[in-house]
Parts: sequence; C-alpha cells; structure tokens
Amino acid sequence: MNESSPDDLAALEAELAEAERSVVRRVDPGSTAMPVAVAVLGVLIALMLPWTGDVAGWEILAGTANFGLLPRLFTVTAVLFGVLGSAVALAGRHWAAAWTCAVGCGFSVVNGVWAIWSRQVNVPQGGTGPGIGLVLAVIAMVVLAASWVKISTRRG
Repeated sequence: MNESSPDDLAALEAELAEAERSVVRRVDPGSTAMPVAVAVLGVLIALMLPWTGDVAGWEILAGTANFGLLPRLFTVTAVLFGVLGSAVALAGRHWAAAWTCAVGCGFSVVNGVWAIWSRQVNVPQGGTGPGIGLVLAVIAMVVLAASWVKISTRRG
C-alpha cells in the first residue's frame, strides 16, 4: 500500500488552493460574449461614420479634427475600454479585466452622452449637431457597459 507523507499532502493541498484561487479570478462570459462582440463591431463601424458634420470618429480620435474635449475624450475611452479592453477581457477571461471594462465602459457612456449634449448645445452658435456615428457609438457603449457588468458580477 502506498502511504503519503505529510509533505506530499501539504504540497497537494497548496496546489489545490492555488487552482481554486485561479478559478475564482476568472469569468465565463457565456452567451453574453456575443453581444460584447457585436457591440465592439458597432464601435468600430461608428468610428467610420460621421460624428459631427462630415467629420468621422476616427478623425476625432486621430486629432485631425478638433471638435472639443468631450467628443475626443469619448473616442479615446470608447476605443480604450470598448474595443481594446473588451478584446483583452474576452481573451483572458480575468475577473479584474471584466470589472475594468464594466467601469471603463460606464465612464465612456457618460462621456458619450456629454459629447452628444456638447454637439447639441453648440448648434445654435454655428456648430454641427451630433452625427449618426456618435449616437451609434454611445448605444454600443451602453450595450458593452451592461454586458460587462453582467459578466463581472457572475463569477465562474
């Protein structure tokens, strides 16, 4: 009969504890991964569409068009959290990355609503209103924020 030594049992217990910690730090997006992927695609498509006047979102992101701080801040947060963060969180499935995306996408939604508001306020002074791309990007970020909150609050 094979008897285990106390050292072997301690090593096995440590290995099991590490496996448990690894599982607890991971998330399973499940069926919510599809809305995340579609919303990321929506953000990328929105960057090609007009955000204000004839200016596309990618032009605001690149800095070639200056339409104020709020639309620029929104483009940066939408790409950073909505596109790049979502890709990293879906690929890595780490709980911390999912929460970072949830918070970052929520922050980006607030920025997007402010960006739409800033475009509406500037219309009477000769500015241009919000374009379809800006509105689509905000809607996609709302979907991403809700999806990441759902994913990050359900562990395992």
